[in-house]
Amino acid sequence: MGDRGDGQRVLLQRPEVLEGRLREIPAEPGVYLFRDREGRVLYIGKSKRLRSRVRSYFRPFFREDGQSPARHLHTPRLELMVRQVVDLEFIVTDTESEALMLEANLIKRHQPHFNVLLKDDKKYPYLCITWSEDYPRLFITRKRRLGEPRDRYYGPYTDAHGLRSTLQLVKRLFPLRQRPRPLFKDRPCLNYDLGRCPGVCQGLIAPDAYRQTVQKVAMVFQGRTGELVEQLTAQMEAAAADLEFERAAVLRDQLRGLDQLGRDHKVALPDDRVSRDAIALATDGVVACIQLFQIRAGRLVGRLGYTAQVPEGHGTPAESADGPDAVQDLALDPALGGQLLQRVLENHYGQVEPVEIPAEVTVQYALPEGEFLAAWLAARRGRRVEITVPQRQTKADLIALVERNAHYELARTRRSSDRDGQALQDLATVLDLPTLPHWIECYDISHIQGSDAVASRVVFVEGQPAKQHYRRYKIRSAEVRPGHSDDFASMAEVIRRRFRDGRPRSAPNAALAVLGDGAGRDRADDWPDLVVVDGGKGQLSAAVAVLRDLDLLDELRIIGLAKRQEEIFLPGQSESLPTDPDQPGVQLLRRLRDEAHRFAVSFHRQQRRDRMTQSRLSDIPGLGHHRQKQLLAHFRSIDYIREATPAQLAEVPGIGPAIAQQIHGYFHPQNAPEPDGPSAP
Repeated sequence: MGDRGDGQRVLLQRPEVLEGRLREIPAEPGVYLFRDREGRVLYIGKSKRLRSRVRSYFRPFFREDGQSPARHLHTPRLELMVRQVVDLEFIVTDTESEALMLEANLIKRHQPHFNVLLKDDKKYPYLCITWSEDYPRLFITRKRRLGEPRDRYYGPYTDAHGLRSTLQLVKRLFPLRQRPRPLFKDRPCLNYDLGRCPGVCQGLIAPDAYRQTVQKVAMVFQGRTGELVEQLTAQMEAAAADLEFERAAVLRDQLRGLDQLGRDHKVALPDDRVSRDAIALATDGVVACIQLFQIRAGRLVGRLGYTAQVPEGHGTPAESADGPDAVQDLALDPALGGQLLQRVLENHYGQVEPVEIPAEVTVQYALPEGEFLAAWLAARRGRRVEITVPQRQTKADLIALVERNAHYELARTRRSSDRDGQALQDLATVLDLPTLPHWIECYDISHIQGSDAVASRVVFVEGQPAKQHYRRYKIRSAEVRPGHSDDFASMAEVIRRRFRDGRPRSAPNAALAVLGDGAGRDRADDWPDLVVVDGGKGQLSAAVAVLRDLDLLDELRIIGLAKRQEEIFLPGQSESLPTDPDQPGVQLLRRLRDEAHRFAVSFHRQQRRDRMTQSRLSDIPGLGHHRQKQLLAHFRSIDYIREATPAQLAEVPGIGPAIAQQIHGYFHPQNAPEPDGPSAP
């Protein structure tokens, strides 16, 4: 394995060092790692010929003399990554299968930012089971959080409604944890009485017994419903033989529910006892939509979706379908199609459990490294796995079905993209912008007569919410206090706090600017193309005054959006722009404003709730902030504290008998002891 270099400049700026490092790499199977100037892993890949693969990343940047920049052949994502590489490492393996397994393990450990050939599109939901907890929870999420490796994510599912329906049915069939936190401290809630929950909050079921129930549920989302039916049938027959008729009836109801779950998902196949995955894609030359059908015992149990960027120039026009929803489909190069499918399968099967790997994988294009992928899957599964490209009969019809669904998904993606593009184009026309506003920020203020005043910032990138860039602000101005609100001062404060540091320069763009090849943009990734202030001329004027003080007014385009008539105000103009509330650009601004309002209101409610909770405890003499936090951490809510006895209160660290009696007396003044002293006459 190569040693870490001590230089801080990117390798593209040190061609001699780069060439020396490339010569060190052997032409053997293995794994390579790219690192940035902070030592973080940018990308992890594998290859059966390490030297050729790693050299291919840097070749497009130089001509034969190794000095002059050449025409860029990478996608923008790969180009940005290569421009940040300061050091590279490699690990040699004996076989390609070992390289694939090592790559999967290293990706799970390091979570590299650029290891995202497949976009986990947020429009696709996942089901998460929190195996890291003693009593695992089940919930639907649109973001994979890989902080806890023991948690499992199933998906992404293209049918969100079907996923929700399946989860609701599963929660009716099996007694599962219904709440992330208990509703009561000393007794279970109504779900326990209804048989919907086994009493997790009160420990009425052992963690091992509860996890056995969750394992049965996981089998449904693993596509192993047939195995689960066999297990439940055997358990039902055993319970009936032991005269445990009540338990047998519960198992019978679960079997009926599972039968209902897959009743409408039958797929005609010649052998309905073999588990198969079928994968195909459709592309328009820019984006490829990939569909993966999971078929178990002849039933379609899951339909997963992925998207991937197609390198420029790899598609050739094909005959397009007729109809209003037709998309200019492209006949993809079979070799590139096989590469995309190969990477999808490696990504997918690297995240699933061995029992989820099917006996057969049917693919649309031949995989470039299909033999060792099949060997790797067989090693994980413990049994043979066959990868085939069907040409005729039923399996070919199945691939055609999957491909047709991929075309529909591509059409839907294009319609959504076209809608956002039209809205951005219309907004640029209305505001007379020189370029499309790719990054738009919106700010809103929320309070009740000046109390708990907060602000929000939401960001739309390419017309879609980018929630990772949302921010919340607590208003610090002394002019804003309960009974005295000042939206203008609040907006001025937020704008100042956002832009007081001036134009930022992120490390990736700084590297691009240094190279001076015209590929980088002269702005940081989080520098907005348009700033929207929720409010009329007053809020806009306050924000403009701040930007003028910061000498940023000429660099930022800012507008105000009034609520009533959806009026757009520009700085220095008394009249609003002549617009139609129903035109695409104004509708985009309305979505942006509504999202900022929702985000601000939710934060305000949270602050108000916390203040009301803290204020009641603050009225108790001798109970400081630290003890208040300990009480709330122990009892979870004020209601539990009020219902607790002095002995229970004294169990909290830092709460002695005297303070416990004082807390109890505060909530129950009628039971408080009389003060010592002479009796009244």
